[in-house]
Order: sequence, then structure tokens, then C-alpha cells
Amino acid sequence: MSAEVSSHDYQIPSHCKAGVVVNEGPNFEVKVEMVPVPEPGDLGTPPMSTFGVRSPGHEGAGVVVKVGANVKNFKLGDRAGIKPLLDTCGACDLCWGDKETYCPTAIHAGLMAPVFPGGGGGVGIQGVQLAKAMGMRPVVVDAGESKRALALEMGAEVFVDFIETSDPAAAVIKATDGVGAHGVFVTAPAAYRTALSYVGNRIGAVVMCIGLGPTGAMTIGGDPNAFIFKNLTVKGTLVGSRKDTAAALDFARRGKLQQICEVYPIDRLPEAVEKLRKGQATGRMAVDFNK
Repeated sequence: MSAEVSSHDYQIPSHCKAGVVVNEGPNFEVKVEMVPVPEPGDLGTPPMSTFGVRSPGHEGAGVVVKVGANVKNFKLGDRAGIKPLLDTCGACDLCWGDKETYCPTAIHAGLMAPVFPGGGGGVGIQGVQLAKAMGMRPVVVDAGESKRALALEMGAEVFVDFIETSDPAAAVIKATDGVGAHGVFVTAPAAYRTALSYVGNRIGAVVMCIGLGPTGAMTIGGDPNAFIFKNLTVKGTLVGSRKDTAAALDFARRGKLQQICEVYPIDRLPEAVEKLRKGQATGRMAVDFNK
């Protein structure tokens, strides 16, 4: 698209369709409703209703059709994406030290501000591709033939079906030279209860906590002697930093990271959400607002 694009080339509607949560909590329901289109401007962890937010979701992508008065690095017509972290102060020690995702003034999309959903789930399959590109040997633990096929196609050396396999941890240890995994990425909250078992007797293994679970519902831990004698590390990460994002985009540019997703029109968003809740999604789920 030409860089010479004026604002009157875009007819921005006052309202548009979006998925909104009608009852927060574990039994939430998503409905498609007409909502006001947000205006560019300054951005103004409890339930999202605390912030007046009804439309959850993050990681959107599209074309810039309007910019705020102080925007210098984007112009009309640019393609752009939004990660779960919408904004930070940019001035504290965390922001200057590649830890801006933990900035105390961070604005989280889908919680503190409405951002239309661009995808959900599928974190693991992206991790498989990145791990393969970095020279690692990924082992995937999940369930279902469709996920097995996709995981192996994307670079996993081994797929362990936790439903078909009586002892998934033993299967992973067997596949990792009979010792155990060097690292475990926990992308689904339900996997925390068994995460430590996958490291086996591997010295110096790391467990990385990624998937967010209901507060107080999940724990990870064990005998401290095991941590001492195996030199284990358990750590967590919230959202990728700008540096992480740039590295991921470079892998994509080089063809090492493919976008695997099912695309739904906005009117079928509730159907996509239910599929995610039931664990039936393979890869990511994306909503195309033009369909």
C-alpha cells in the first residue's frame, strides 16, 4: 500500500462487531455484539470489568487507519500487530533492562484495555518451531492425532499422547536418552502438576512456567532435596520483550516460524472459544473481521 495515504481514505465506523464476555468467571460465555470503535490516545490483576473491559483477547493484527497526535513510528497504511502487552512507561529500570513486560504501569490487552482477539492457544506449536530452529530437539506432550501430526510436521522429534500413554513422564524420559528433559515449557495450566516429573534425573534442568492458571488452583514444587541434588531451576515468564519479539519475527522472516491457525469469521467467534475451552484447537485460533 502506498505510503501516501491520507486519513480520509479510511471510513472508520463508530461501532463494530466484537466478542464480549457476558459473565466473568470459570463458566464465562462469549457473545458477538456491536461495540464502540476505540479512539487512539493515552491508555488509561483484577477482573477485566474493573477496567470497564468486556472484549477479551490479544495479539491482534491489521492495518493502521488512524494514529494519535504523538505517534512518530507508524503511518497510515502500515501493517501492524499488537502483543498482549499494550503499553509500558518506558522509563523505569525494568523497561530499560529488557524486563518491560513486568513494568508496574503496564497495560495488558484483553484485561485492562479492549483489543480485538487475534489468536488464542497454540503457544506450544510455536515453541516447537522456535526450539527446532535454535537447534533443540523438541518433545511434545499432548493428545489427539491432529496434534500429533502437526507437532511432528513442525519439527518435534517425539510426540507423547498423555491419554494413550499410561506414564507420559516415563515416555519422555525414555525419549531423552533415558535421563530426562533438559527443559520443560509448561504452556497449559493443567500440566503443572506433573511438570517436574519430565526432567527425570537430568542435572541442571529448567522448568519454565508460561500458561496462566486460576489463582491458587495450580502449584508446582517438590522435595527441596531434589532441587538441590539435581540443580533444578523453576522460573516464569509473562510476555515476550521487544527483543524477544524482534528475534521471533526474524525467525519468521527466515521461514523458520510458520503461522498455524484456524481462521473464523467474527460471527462464529463463540464457536471458536468453545473449541478452545474443550482443548480441540490445533495450532492457534484467529478471527478475521473482514469475513
